[in-house]
Amino acid sequence: MMGFFAKLKEGLTKTRQNFVDKVEEVFTGRKKIDEELYEELEEVLIRSDVGVNTSFELVERLRKEVRQRKLSDPKELTEVLQELIAELLGEESSLTFAEKGPSVILVVGVNGVGKTTTIGKLANWLKKDGKRVMMAAGDTFRAAAIDQLEVWGERSGVEVIKQREGADPAAVAYDAVQAAKSRNVDVVIVDTAGRLHNKVNLMEELRKVKRVMEREIPGAPHEVLLVLDATTGQNALQQAKLFQEVAGVTGIVLTKLDGTAKGGVVLGIQGETRIPVKWIGIGEGMEDLRPFVPKDFAAALFGQVDEEERF
Repeated sequence: MMGFFAKLKEGLTKTRQNFVDKVEEVFTGRKKIDEELYEELEEVLIRSDVGVNTSFELVERLRKEVRQRKLSDPKELTEVLQELIAELLGEESSLTFAEKGPSVILVVGVNGVGKTTTIGKLANWLKKDGKRVMMAAGDTFRAAAIDQLEVWGERSGVEVIKQREGADPAAVAYDAVQAAKSRNVDVVIVDTAGRLHNKVNLMEELRKVKRVMEREIPGAPHEVLLVLDATTGQNALQQAKLFQEVAGVTGIVLTKLDGTAKGGVVLGIQGETRIPVKWIGIGEGMEDLRPFVPKDFAAALFGQVDEEERF
């Protein structure tokens, strides 16, 4: 059975071809490090969904390293760039839990990004980690979302708090936190609607849900996780900026990294928003959602993860 690191490396194959291979083409066959090299690198990074500002930042950092290390051979730049990318991605950022009583994780994101599936997988992971988990079907505008969450609840043995389609999401959140307190639940994961056609309505709805939960459990929600679909590239970056503004996002879950050529968007998200990517999804399976380890991602991106060294 393929381990997670090997799967991550395999899942990033298209991103590697779209990003790293093209970066290495810029460095290969040149005799010197010059302005033309930096301009070509900038262009490759932008086209690889890294984002304009982050591409500029990486190239500027590379210039600085070249000067400080007195480098002259373009072949040396791949390793330096990998170091800079790992640095940009930052340290591993784990989930925040309440010191006592139930912890509340509010999950936001547009429809179609794999939000409900992510909640199911996250609940399964936390349960296997020994926590008592509950899910709340707060996306009451789609009957399918409620049904889907119930299916995940059955698969992982996690209780789902729900109301009828069209009910007030804040009422579902209230029921969930009350149930969590009375049943000594450790973590409540709350789904939310993913409608973006009216930003003001979305903001008000999320504020109301957060207000209700905070009133019942001081400090809640302890995490606001934004689910983004890596295959959408720059759209994912725009969604991150919007939800950062309306929802106070504390962490990102990046799904569908396997098979996409747009995995470079991870760098753009970190560079532009500074919101930590906390979890990543690289497949359909229950175990294919895992905590994000930046140094492993950078190594896998450059094709350097060695399965035997990991285990």
